Amino acid sequence: MPGPDARDDLLLLIEAARGAGRIAARYFRDDPETWDKPDDAGPVTEADLAVNDMLHDRLMDARPDYGWLSEETPDDPARLAASRVFVIDPIDGTRAFIEGSSAFSHSLAVVEDGVVIAAVVYLPIRGKLYAASLGGGATLNDMAVRASDARHFHESEVLATKHTLGPAHWPHGVPEVTRAYRPSLAYRMALVGEGRFDAMMTFRPTWEWDIAAGSLIITEAGGIATDAVGQGLRFNSATPKVDGVLAGAPVLHSALLQARGRTA
Repeated sequence: MPGPDARDDLLLLIEAARGAGRIAARYFRDDPETWDKPDDAGPVTEADLAVNDMLHDRLMDARPDYGWLSEETPDDPARLAASRVFVIDPIDGTRAFIEGSSAFSHSLAVVEDGVVIAAVVYLPIRGKLYAASLGGGATLNDMAVRASDARHFHESEVLATKHTLGPAHWPHGVPEVTRAYRPSLAYRMALVGEGRFDAMMTFRPTWEWDIAAGSLIITEAGGIATDAVGQGLRFNSATPKVDGVLAGAPVLHSALLQARGRTA
């Protein structure tokens, strides 16, 4: 018997994301308890864990046959046998959250056989809810969004760190783009899907939960999202990391790959 369609899963993610936002808002700018993860994996707060617990209970109660992959849950290899998997970052941009910046997000996705079919990136303090389902388009607060059609470096705004635009990554010369930055990878991808920025990129190994939701928002908005060398993105891997991300307007994406000495 077939499972829920992508739209049903999206409605479930939207409801869960709004619940996550209500929890995060209770801790925001209220000095939440904070720890450092082992192996320099970054900080985690009591808010991250509270959001994670709620999302796990709500989503897995609704879809008990789905797998579960979250930044804040010890990995269970049983997810690899599931056809559909929740891929969750309870709070993406935890450092920003600790610092009192509203640019953190909740990133929720459903992956079916390696492909994202439903996705939400929610910024509760800013009141921005990005959503997408496979074949159903992408929205911001229920209004359709479209990725940029930028074609040339000099007219493009790109979300990236200074390191990403360092000459070591660009054998054919650093592209003359205007650089900007946001602390949440999921938010960066959503902004590209919205068309506010023309591309985003990171060349470091990247956790799946940071980018799964944002990748669908971009592609459903008409953009392209690949790994840093132009290969297609697949999710729910045994080691849930990808080789960086390059995403944006189709022509610009191709030009950026060529500047790196790669081809799509």
